[in-house]
Amino acid sequence: MANIGYLQVVRHCNHYCGFCSNPSTPFEHTLESMRLLVDDLCARGYFGVVLTGGEPSLHPELPAITRYAKGRGLHVRMITNGHRMAQPEFAQAVADAGLDLVHVSIYSVRPEVERRLRGAEGTLGLALAAVENAHRAGVEVNVNCVINRHNADHLDENVEYLIEHHPYVRHYVWNNLDPSMGRAEVNQAEFVPTLRSFEASLHRALGLLYRSGRTFRVERVPLCYMTDFAWASTETRKIVKAEERVVHFLDEKQTIRQTDWEHQYAEVCSVCSLRPICGGLFDRGAAYDPAELAPVFASPDPIVRAILGDADDRPTAAAVSAPAVGLVTADSLRRHARRREVETRRAATLGLEPERSSRGPGADPEGIE
Repeated sequence: MANIGYLQVVRHCNHYCGFCSNPSTPFEHTLESMRLLVDDLCARGYFGVVLTGGEPSLHPELPAITRYAKGRGLHVRMITNGHRMAQPEFAQAVADAGLDLVHVSIYSVRPEVERRLRGAEGTLGLALAAVENAHRAGVEVNVNCVINRHNADHLDENVEYLIEHHPYVRHYVWNNLDPSMGRAEVNQAEFVPTLRSFEASLHRALGLLYRSGRTFRVERVPLCYMTDFAWASTETRKIVKAEERVVHFLDEKQTIRQTDWEHQYAEVCSVCSLRPICGGLFDRGAAYDPAELAPVFASPDPIVRAILGDADDRPTAAAVSAPAVGLVTADSLRRHARRREVETRRAATLGLEPERSSRGPGADPEGIE
């Protein structure tokens, strides 16, 4: 099975998305600490690594860790907001280092919606420039989109625009909003969608992609809201293929091996024929209504056959033995405190609630020697 691991390179970001579910932490990486985690994925026989964050391009050693991972034989991917990839020289640098694929996050092709979601000006233009620069540098480009209350009604509009203006983008990833942590947890009323609010829009978007010969994956959406494209559910594919995913979190969780799902199911799910292959409702933040779930009475066999016959390859999470993920030092705590002060001011300017303070190790500067 083509297992792909995730390595959080940093946890800070140069945007201020009100729905971000990654709380900031004082943990930091050096090139050496990242190399150890790449080695760990290689030892597990993993196919590839996804460099993520925060915004991974903010780490000064990103090209170096890309080159190292590529040299170890891994397929190297990165998830980015595109801010730095909009610089042609940076896009070329990571391409030269061996980056195979970049996921550029684009939430809405309506500039005013993207601006609100990003908490920063000019972000749509930067993301689209990143898509173009990566393509020119020879890096395969995917587009990621977090489904939320602001874009729930026009997901297909995003697809139409990108197919017309960036036809070389052949794969899309849709993630329903995780309301459980960070700013997403304290700004649920503004950003968390209902399942019904995006059902039609998502179906239109997936239909456009399917008819155009493109591929896609959908995460955290129960199968009763995507029955026509159930084979594209990341959770369902993991269940059917019995794949795992190791995530090296740059926080107190450290390394987690995901082999099962901790999602919710409603009472009606017990009679659903797709229940054995459905990831259910991801809702650790108590923001969604399980009453929106409904049973499906269709054979799972065609879905399973479609997944097992696909040449393309994606959790109760359990801790796993691995090298330490990052360091907390006196300097990293000071940098973290400064970032928190800046973020609190940005939140007030944008009318958002800042994420709750860290309650894990490293929260007390006095505890660091």
